[in-house]
Amino acid sequence: MKRCVVGVRRADASAAEGRGQYAPTVWFPSMATMAAVLSEDNRAMLRLIHERKPKSLTELAELTGRQVPNLSRTLRMMEGYGLVAIEKNARETQPIALATEFLVVLD
Repeated sequence: MKRCVVGVRRADASAAEGRGQYAPTVWFPSMATMAAVLSEDNRAMLRLIHERKPKSLTELAELTGRQVPNLSRTLRMMEGYGLVAIEKNARETQPIALATEFLVVLD
């Protein structure tokens, strides 16, 4: 599992590109958004997905104690930031954690 470098970019900021190994690959619009997406519960869920590799959202719901609709919303949001991949099989939706370690770069 590779480390994901994240940063915060205001909506009115230019798209200045960082260079080197600490260039963010995931941008959040605000610190509040980053804190919500990378909350302790969500990071724990990413580690659980990586370690246990649940085959479906139902299985993940059983492991986390969360409801499937809640998980689905959270995972779609995380997918939008490139932190999770969601594979749709014939009847199941399998989450795949793409990152479990985060390096936050601030200006």
